[in-house]
Amino acid sequence: MEILVGRNPVLESLCARRRKPRRLFLLEGVREEGVIAALIAAAGAARLQIQRVTKTELDRLSRQTNHQGVVLETGDYPYATVPEMVAAAAGAGEPPLFLFLDLLQDPQNVGTLLRTAEAVGVHGVVLQRRRAVGITPAVVSASSGAVEHLLVAQETNLTRAMEGLKEDGIWFYGLEATPEATLYAAANLSGPLGLVVGSEGAGLRRLVRERCDVLIRLPMRGRVESLNAAVAGSVALYAAWQQRRFSGGSAP
Repeated sequence: MEILVGRNPVLESLCARRRKPRRLFLLEGVREEGVIAALIAAAGAARLQIQRVTKTELDRLSRQTNHQGVVLETGDYPYATVPEMVAAAAGAGEPPLFLFLDLLQDPQNVGTLLRTAEAVGVHGVVLQRRRAVGITPAVVSASSGAVEHLLVAQETNLTRAMEGLKEDGIWFYGLEATPEATLYAAANLSGPLGLVVGSEGAGLRRLVRERCDVLIRLPMRGRVESLNAAVAGSVALYAAWQQRRFSGGSAP
């Protein structure tokens, strides 16, 4: 059982209907309009019990004060499998677009990347099972609830998962801030693609880097050496979507 907090994260979780919610707690006296009204409607559709409680009680339940007057007691995050991700791409009739995260540790970075991944229509995300952040309530909050709509798999061996997908025709492009890497704008990101983002500071591990078919980098004009993982990964994801002519989206 997990505790999710915040208006948008809780609303997206209820709308996604992938978990088994138990109780929704709302701050007593909160105005029932906007997102709160949508939350109440979503709870009604799920036949979910709503309890109106004091701020002190919400602070206790959430173990924090930045809950925006909303706390959801719900089931654990429903991880998917890599075959389910492949099937999702096939069902959409699109070249697969996957995001692989190699030992990222910062929930904020992971949440930001997952929010971008959902926005551009990524068919699935793969995380390392050990020594990396999973889909925790902090990650759900950082993604503003976007991860509730994503297929996310945890793999014990990231390189083995990459090798399996290579047999299905997936090409892996690893983000690496090195001079020999190809500028991302010159890379063909329109086909079956797995974008690999390395951890904060260390970047891609050697074996993961060696499994990548192409290394790509973002051009840098300023004095800093590189962008952080979340920003660099988000730019690359949008570049891939742009090369797909913003297929399935609202962009021109």
